[in-house]
Amino acid sequence: MSAIRRAAVLGSPIAHSLSPVLHRAAYEELGLKDWSYDRFEVDEVALPDFLAGLGPEWAGLSLTMPLKRAVIPLLDTISDTAASVEAVNTVVLTEDGHKVGDNTDIPGMVAALAERGIDKVESAAILGAGATASSALAALSRICAGEIVAYVRSDARAAEMREWGERLDVDVKIGTWSDAARAFTAPLVVATTPAGTTDALAADIPERPGTLFDVVYDPWPTQLAARWSGYGGAVVSGLDLLVHQAVLQVEQMTGRAPAPLGAMRRAGERALAG
Repeated sequence: MSAIRRAAVLGSPIAHSLSPVLHRAAYEELGLKDWSYDRFEVDEVALPDFLAGLGPEWAGLSLTMPLKRAVIPLLDTISDTAASVEAVNTVVLTEDGHKVGDNTDIPGMVAALAERGIDKVESAAILGAGATASSALAALSRICAGEIVAYVRSDARAAEMREWGERLDVDVKIGTWSDAARAFTAPLVVATTPAGTTDALAADIPERPGTLFDVVYDPWPTQLAARWSGYGGAVVSGLDLLVHQAVLQVEQMTGRAPAPLGAMRRAGERALAG
């Protein structure tokens, strides 16, 4: 094999992605001077040709929207974790040419919470019901002993979350978005909605909140996260998730472990501050 090794993040839009910053920081820390990591604007239509054109120098790919499900039929195999939510965010290209899909978002969420000392909760709430919410539900299935309530905007979203609950063998209760402030009584709240969506809920945070996991990382802090921490509640950010899932990607693609979590986080923080 060539000494030059390549990896990249694919998606559309992709210009905002922090993945190159994180992965390049890892390569530098690990002394992988012949490794490169780029970003490519690729949508569902262009994805098959992009994958078909990859040479032996390619080690792996990170995938963001809208490719996490579109890539599945193009792979040789996927992990049980990825299959559980029908979403692949990591593709490892093996020496024999196989394309293996995985989902590092789910264990990344678990790891980000564990870093803050949260490895078991009695109940939890999810704000939102999109693709990230299904990963959050899968992550919570590993650490939540009791009730999980998802607060959603429509009957269609409610049906989706119930379906994911059945697939993951999790009893999910559904709340309407108009009652979303009730989520804040849970010891762990996972906000999976886009930036700005939860701003109106910030005024409803109780005086002694539990832990908030807000998957947004830019802009940061969100109004919800700022007020939450102001009341003394613990906050896990989208950058925490991004770094932890990227750590797992680096380890899978390079075969080197442990990946340098601290260096990757610092690189991400500098990029967001700049």
